[in-house]
Amino acid sequence: MEKKLEEDDHEAGPVPALRLDRFGFLKQELSPQGLTKGRSAYEYEREERRVRKWRKMIGVGGSDWKHYIRRKPHVVKRRIRKGIPDCLRGLVWQLISGSRDLLLMNPGVYEQLVIYETSASELDIIRDISRTFPSHVFFQQRHGPGQRSLYNVLKAYSVFDTEVGYVQGMGFLAGLLLLYMSEEDAFWLLVALLKGAVHAPMEGLYQVGLPLVQQYLFQFDQLVKEHLPKMGEHFTQEMINPSMYASQWFITVFSYSFPFHLALRIWDVFLYEGVRIVFKVGLALLKYCHDDLIKLPFEKLIHALRNFPDDAMNPDTLLPMAYSIKVSRGLEETRQEYEKKNGKINQSTENEKQLQ
Repeated sequence: MEKKLEEDDHEAGPVPALRLDRFGFLKQELSPQGLTKGRSAYEYEREERRVRKWRKMIGVGGSDWKHYIRRKPHVVKRRIRKGIPDCLRGLVWQLISGSRDLLLMNPGVYEQLVIYETSASELDIIRDISRTFPSHVFFQQRHGPGQRSLYNVLKAYSVFDTEVGYVQGMGFLAGLLLLYMSEEDAFWLLVALLKGAVHAPMEGLYQVGLPLVQQYLFQFDQLVKEHLPKMGEHFTQEMINPSMYASQWFITVFSYSFPFHLALRIWDVFLYEGVRIVFKVGLALLKYCHDDLIKLPFEKLIHALRNFPDDAMNPDTLLPMAYSIKVSRGLEETRQEYEKKNGKINQSTENEKQLQ
């Protein structure tokens, strides 16, 4: 018994200070750049000027937002594409997603869902909680405040929308939102996204059979063939299809495995412009790595498509490339093609059933 106590005393020594990046993620190691690179006075001043512009644009608590966006939509689009200041990101995300209006129209609903309702998905949510941003300080502690908040939001949504319930990829959406806003705000933004308050509803990404994932992957495959024909031909030869590498891009909007600073910049645009940016960024990544990817055989190609090089993940390089890619017409044509094809499949299935 005494020996056990001594062991416990030894284990309970001083805990080393955690090394975190500016977003709260644990640093794996100190890079030479991390040791020497700091923001210059000029960069601080430039960021302050940017924040002042944004504060003037949105007003106190977002009071001027709707007026400004009606008067100067092109200014808003340009500034969002440059990146929302991190200190204002949570508020702006709520304004551009329509979730702030949902919150105001439904007082007390979130509290009711969390406290008084039960969910059939509770055990699944508990099982998956620790898999969401495990290297972020907010979610690290088992049953800590971050994990509790994430559980509450996901449980509330599973009760609110029983058709979707809970699917594992939703944890990354909710987790990302919780880093920038309260539980209730994160819940209503999740509702706005899945139910389509501003853009096309995302719920099809999480329904049984993942119908919207199947559609998006079909569309992305066609867009690769259109915009990057050599790569499309190489993918066909190597029997590579987007389901092998791109599903998580759509299900988590790049929040699952991409560098956090890049994911945030994509989310800024995604919440304002919709899912087109996911297609654009995906195409931009393939375009950036085009010359290397078309030389690789199957095994190496799969690995490369799941592990893009660091230089490809620089938002100041990747995003302007993505913005320059036009996909609106292609997305509409491939959507119609997919629906026509899917309709024929469904019709043939019905005919088979009638013949049996």
